[in-house]
Amino acid sequence: MRGITRRLTAVVLVAATAATACSSGAETGGPAPTELRLAIGGESEDGYDPTLGWGRYGNPLFQSTLLTRDADLGIANDLATGHSVSLDGLVWTVDVRADARFTDGRPVTARDVAYTFTTAAKSGGLTDVTVLKEAVAVDDDTVELRLSRPQSTFVNRLVSLGIVPEHAHGPDYAREPVGSGPFVLEQWDEGQQLIVRRNDDYYGAKPAFERVVFVFTGEDASLAAARSGQVDVAALPSSLASTQMPGMELHRVESVDNRGIMFPYQPADGRTDEDGNPIGNDVTSDLAVRRAVNTALDREALVDGVLNGYGRPATGPVDGLPWYEPATAVTDNDPEAARRLLDEAGWRDADGDGTRERDGVEAGFTLLYPATDSLRQGLALAAADMLKAVGIAVTPEGESWEVIYTRMHADAVLFGWGSHDPTEMHNLYSSEQAGVESWNPGFYANAEVDAALGAAMAATGADEAIPHWKAAQRGFGPAADAAWAWLVNLDHTYFVDSCLDVGPAQVEPHGHGWPITWGITGWRWTC
Repeated sequence: MRGITRRLTAVVLVAATAATACSSGAETGGPAPTELRLAIGGESEDGYDPTLGWGRYGNPLFQSTLLTRDADLGIANDLATGHSVSLDGLVWTVDVRADARFTDGRPVTARDVAYTFTTAAKSGGLTDVTVLKEAVAVDDDTVELRLSRPQSTFVNRLVSLGIVPEHAHGPDYAREPVGSGPFVLEQWDEGQQLIVRRNDDYYGAKPAFERVVFVFTGEDASLAAARSGQVDVAALPSSLASTQMPGMELHRVESVDNRGIMFPYQPADGRTDEDGNPIGNDVTSDLAVRRAVNTALDREALVDGVLNGYGRPATGPVDGLPWYEPATAVTDNDPEAARRLLDEAGWRDADGDGTRERDGVEAGFTLLYPATDSLRQGLALAAADMLKAVGIAVTPEGESWEVIYTRMHADAVLFGWGSHDPTEMHNLYSSEQAGVESWNPGFYANAEVDAALGAAMAATGADEAIPHWKAAQRGFGPAADAAWAWLVNLDHTYFVDSCLDVGPAQVEPHGHGWPITWGITGWRWTC
C-alpha cells in the first residue's frame, strides 16, 4: 500500500508542478500550457459506460454521440451526418459519418450504433431507451432505430448516449472505455483524480490541450487549489463565489439545476411500498397546505440570502426551456394570501402557539435534505422560517440519502433536478412513475395531467409535444395541484484562469457529470 500511495502522491505533485509552471508560462507570454487541471467534481463512481448512464447530464468526453446541442440548445450533428423520422414517429434513420474511428483504430460503423442502443435498452441503466423495439444497421453507415411507439423525447437519446464499440465492450469497459470522442482515459485513481489525454485521431475540432486532469476534491480543497494556482478551473458553490481569487475570474453560468420541495401527495392510510416504507402524509396531502407553502415562500429572498444572488427563483421544473409554461409561475410571495388559504381550509391557531391545527392535527411536516449539502440545508432552514410566519411548522432534518430513500414517500424532501430533456418532467409527475426509484416519490396522481404527459411523450416531434407539456404544467403547477414547491434555479459558478477562454456558455443541466466541458474542444489560452 505504501508503494501505491507514493506513486499516487508523485502523480499529483508532478501534475501540480506542471500546472503551476504552465500557468506561469501563460502569464509571462511563454509557451501555452499543454495540460489543464480541473476541480469540477463529477467523478462517476460507476465508471464511464454510456449504456449504464454515463454522460446523460453532460459531455461523455470519451465517446461520441450521434447528435449534440449547440450553445442555444439547438440540435446539431456530431457522429451523425443527418437523421430523419418517419411520419408515424416509429423509425429514426441516422446516417453515420465514415471518418470516425475508435481509439483502438477500428472504424465506427452503424453496427456499433445499433449495438449501443440495443445494449442500453437492455441494461436498465439511467439512460432510458426502453421505447426501442430494435436497432438495425442497414449498411455500414446507416442505422434504423425502430421504436415500439412514438416518443417525442427520443431525440435526447441521440444527444446523450455515447457510442461504444461492439468489439471492445466487455465487463471492464466502464473503467477502461474505448470510444471515438475527443479524449482518451489514461489513468483513473478513484477518489483522487482522472487523467485524460487528447485523441489525436478525433474527427472533430482537436482540443488545444494534450492532457486534462480532473481532480476530485471537496469545496475547501478546491478553493485552496484555486488560490494556490494548482487548478485552472474550479467549481465552487455560490457561497464562495464572491471570494477574491488572484489570477482567476468568476465564470457564472445560468442553469436549469433546480431545488424544490417534493410533497407526499397521498394521505397516510397505512399503505407501504414494496419494501415496507410508509406512503402518505396527512398534512402535505392537503391542497390548501401545498398552495399556502407555494404562496408564502419568498423565492427572491432565497436567491439573495442562500445563493448570494447567484441564481433565479424557480417557478417550475423546466423554467425558461422551450416547453415551459410561464402562466403557471408564482411571481410574488404573499403571506397574507397563504394565511387566507389556510383559514378557509380550517387550519387555525386555536391555542395561540403559532402553529395551526385542524381536527387535532398540527400543520407541520418534516423537510428532509442530504446532510452533507450545505446549500440545501440553508434553503430548508430559510423556508422553515418563512412558513413559520403563516403558521406552518416545518422541521428541517439532514439525513443520508439511504435514509431519505426510505422516508421520501411520507416526508417532504428538498430535491434537486434539472435537465435539457423534458422526459424528466414526465418522470416527476406521471402516476406511472410513482414510487419508481426517485421518480414521483410523493405518489402524485392526476388523470388529466397523466393524459397531457402521455400525449407529450407520444407526439411524433418535439414541437408537437410542447402544447401538451404546457397543459401538464397547468395541472400540476402551484395554482392548481401544487404537487411541488420549486424554490430556486442555481447559477453554476466557476473560477477560471484569467488566460483561459472557455468559450460561450450553454444553459447547464443538473450538476452531475461535467456540464461545463460541453465546449471543451474549443477552450484556448489567450495569453
